[in-house]
Amino acid sequence: MNYFQLFDEASRNVLASAALLEQLLDDYPDTRGLAKEIRDREHEGDRITHEILYRLNQTGEAPIDSQDVLGLASALDDITDYVDEVADYLGLYRIEAPMEQAVQLAAVLHQAAVQIADAMARLPGFADISTQTVEINRLENEGDRISREAIASLFHGGIDPMVVIRWKDLFERLENAIDATERVAHILEAIVIKNS
Repeated sequence: MNYFQLFDEASRNVLASAALLEQLLDDYPDTRGLAKEIRDREHEGDRITHEILYRLNQTGEAPIDSQDVLGLASALDDITDYVDEVADYLGLYRIEAPMEQAVQLAAVLHQAAVQIADAMARLPGFADISTQTVEINRLENEGDRISREAIASLFHGGIDPMVVIRWKDLFERLENAIDATERVAHILEAIVIKNS
């Protein structure tokens, strides 16, 4: 399996992870069992990342700049890590029902993951990925807006401070996952520019 195949596999794993999180939050708490599947996706992401890094350490050769290999592998892995943290914290914090903004953020993340997978499929030929990267940037901005509104809503209406802390943690992790999709987009843009 070459680097491009490994990155494609990593992007499809990110997409599966994001889809599971969206499903988990859409039908929560009936879908709590999906947290284990999300954890499996996180382990799969680690495996792929280790394979990429091992290959780079063994050969030192890659079809793209080695710093881009490291950055892309790390950013993709970050997404699955944050998704896993969200799923884990839902259980640890004994969340009974998700806030609407969490459902919205999971949907934004899933849409951004679709764009990553589409862009990654175009990477081997260093084809134009501007449609995908522009959409990821738009989605990241949408995620920021939803996240700001969500955190502001926590401080209205006399919500229990412990609930505020829990949801603030969850919103930050969802936003971090979406931010990581934009990092992936920036790295992909740089790779295409350097190699076209």
